[in-house]
Amino acid sequence: MGRYADSEEWADIVPIPQKDCGPNTLAAIAYDEEYSEAMSYFRAITAKDEKSERALELTEEIISMNPAHYTVWLYRASILFELQKANKTNLQEDLLEELRWLDEVSLEHLKNYQIWHHRQMLMSHLTALPRTELPFLAHMLSKDSKNYHVWSYRQWLVRHFSLWDAELPYTDLLITADVRNNSAWNHRWFVLFSQDVDPESGLGMDEVGNIVDEDLIDREVAYAQEKIKLAPQNQSPWSYLRGLLRKRGSLAECRGFAEEFADLEREDQVRSSHALDFLADCYADEEKEKEKAGRALELLARKYDPIRKNYWNYRRGLLGLGSVEA
Repeated sequence: MGRYADSEEWADIVPIPQKDCGPNTLAAIAYDEEYSEAMSYFRAITAKDEKSERALELTEEIISMNPAHYTVWLYRASILFELQKANKTNLQEDLLEELRWLDEVSLEHLKNYQIWHHRQMLMSHLTALPRTELPFLAHMLSKDSKNYHVWSYRQWLVRHFSLWDAELPYTDLLITADVRNNSAWNHRWFVLFSQDVDPESGLGMDEVGNIVDEDLIDREVAYAQEKIKLAPQNQSPWSYLRGLLRKRGSLAECRGFAEEFADLEREDQVRSSHALDFLADCYADEEKEKEKAGRALELLARKYDPIRKNYWNYRRGLLGLGSVEA
């Protein structure tokens, strides 16, 4: 017998076993007995739509064994709200208690989408941002600075609670700690350019109305250049710089800056393949500089990024130039 079968609390429930576990099953999944029993009781309570304290405890038990079971997470959420209505408790306090439990689960399972979906659902019902939330997210990112689920949730949180102004210094803190943290660069872009989004098109207002904040672009161009100087072979600030200049319309204003890291006449002294890529686009925009663009692409294909030789040769082909061998 099992934990639930031997329990008087569950004596009124007839468990519903999984149907694919019969004697003629071609490839039955070897579920742990404890998990199989818990799921049999879960099917039984969902069949009768039971929303109770014992049902809530059952979901916690199953989640401890299989934290990716989205059906259990969804049912747990519905139980929380039903119990709050039935017991007439304070919803805000109930949600905060659930968040405290969720913190522990999150730290045990860093890469789990269902946990963060559940957290977002809880947070969407809170009237104010808990003071512990941002420190907790910082703690999570200290364990994995590129955790996609945490970053996606944080972006939702920033938008939901309008945390735009306070968030920019946080991106600077992360980038200063690790200039190669591409997630922090991406978040900085989000903070600066996602606040005003047209709900119909999904485009930023600068894209809809051709509005460019020149002072903002100037400040961020200088910021990106400062970080490039620290690590010229780091792609993140180069990509960030490109995005800024594209908003203004042209890469040309930073051509001289890029040439500091890639002298086409001194191929052994190129300090950044990303500078070569940047210069190839700069030169390609000017009819008289197509040969220089081809030279930059040649260096990438032959010496500085030969693993992507076919791509660089494709770019040369767009300029009407022949292929080169690595």
